[in-house]
Amino acid sequence: MKYKIYTKTGDNGETSLWGGTRVSKNHPRIETYGTLDELNVFTGSIRDFNIDKNIIKQIIWIQSKLMLISSILATDKESAMAKLPQLTTDDILQLEKYIDEFEAVLPKQTAFIIPGGNAAVSAIHKARVICRRVERQTVGLAEIIILEKNIIHFLNRLSDYFFVLARKIAQNSNAEEIYWQPE
Repeated sequence: MKYKIYTKTGDNGETSLWGGTRVSKNHPRIETYGTLDELNVFTGSIRDFNIDKNIIKQIIWIQSKLMLISSILATDKESAMAKLPQLTTDDILQLEKYIDEFEAVLPKQTAFIIPGGNAAVSAIHKARVICRRVERQTVGLAEIIILEKNIIHFLNRLSDYFFVLARKIAQNSNAEEIYWQPE
């Protein structure tokens, strides 16, 4: 029999976590890993621009980590969780290394930057704000289930990564950074 994408098990507004527990489709876990999926899609769209191949490799690595976080959030049983790799401190340190490499070649930031400059820079800023939203949702989720702190740390660092990546892509493409000047 051919595999079908639809199961009809969610027709009444519930879905299954990995481990078998049924929850409402608006459960905070589902909302959070749904936003992670949105972030992953936006992150993937950054690869569609004409950007450095090393940055594309970084983006693919990040997308893999987002898939891992989604899997962790979708898992409710210890036995199922034991089958998953975990997000590590080394993953966070890798993001910090990428950030530091970008910042080493960027001009000093002297004020808040108004997002934009070209389509690639704008897409990266969109990923940044989605990342901030999923970070807030994850913090809320951590108030009702036990989560490894590395997940929140990674998401916090990831939004910083997107910010400096947007600046780096602006620099690489000669897009003007416009600093906010309060009137």
